[in-house]
Amino acid sequence: MGVDPAMRLSVLDLVPVRTDQSTSDALAATTHLAQTADRLGYTRYWLAEHHNMPAVAATSPPVLIAHLAAHTSHVRLGSGGVMLPNHAPLAVAEQFALLEAAHPGRIDLGIGRAPGSDPVTSLALRGAAGRDDRDIEAFPEYLDDVVALMSARGVRVPLPRDLMRENYILKATPAAVTEPQLWLLGSSMYSAHLAAAKGLPYVFAHHFSGQGTAEALEVYRSEFRPSDLAAEPVTFLTVNAVVAETRDEAMALLLPNLQMMGRLRTGQPLGPLDLVEDAEQQELSPQAQRVVEGALKRAVVGTPTDAADQVRALADEFGVDEVMVNPVASARRGTDPATAPARDTTLELLAKELF
Repeated sequence: MGVDPAMRLSVLDLVPVRTDQSTSDALAATTHLAQTADRLGYTRYWLAEHHNMPAVAATSPPVLIAHLAAHTSHVRLGSGGVMLPNHAPLAVAEQFALLEAAHPGRIDLGIGRAPGSDPVTSLALRGAAGRDDRDIEAFPEYLDDVVALMSARGVRVPLPRDLMRENYILKATPAAVTEPQLWLLGSSMYSAHLAAAKGLPYVFAHHFSGQGTAEALEVYRSEFRPSDLAAEPVTFLTVNAVVAETRDEAMALLLPNLQMMGRLRTGQPLGPLDLVEDAEQQELSPQAQRVVEGALKRAVVGTPTDAADQVRALADEFGVDEVMVNPVASARRGTDPATAPARDTTLELLAKELF
């Protein structure tokens, strides 16, 4: 039995890199996964921005979106998200206005405030461009700038009176007909308050945080102010997912991701995503093991029937009609490096149950 027909499924992809893969291999696997989502009828497919992480190849959402848009036909493509303090608002607006012009009606711009990297990488990203923590403080204003710059009207920039023009119109693209849909991403109460105040669609990173999801969505809905971008609250949440024919196989495929999260959250050195056989030989510290247990509790994992029930329960618990799954399955030794069959299978088995 399927869910309410109004419910939608989408995909979040960090472009994981396994120990047996090159970056090219990981991108080939992601291209096939996006095509699988497109063929099965998933609503949107989002790419993340993370920097200098051995297990993540998704560093530039607009570049990946352009690549995948050329290899898909229907699925909406977007960023989950662009970390705005790393970039000039005009640069972001130009990139996504151009993507929307090339693929009208298929582009989402999800924006976040976090750096998406460690402090050293943040310095390399922002320092050379003259950006610093003031850009984090200016995040609300930068959001407004991106919205206005992508619009047909552009932004009126006041200039000194002694210049030839007292006002200057700045646009991300010469003749916008449609605009990307803007979403605010977050994992805290700050983002919930801001999305509500600005009347923005809002996505909570349940897959990453798992804490405060209900509270953040309640604040967003109760404080929401209608805007030109959304007449009423629009929201969904993200969840890590691995679906296989048996629960034991799903758990085995999920283990490498769980262990990576354990190492990340406890400050241990990171590497590419382990294959299943290597993960099964690993031992974690008690602190990292507690992280693993917490991540497992908020993941969708199991057989197709059980996983579909978990997705329905999530949608019901948090009152959303869309769930974005992050298919985090690794692979077994001997898998073609340019493929990620267990990730494809997760999407296929969920679609069979829920569409």
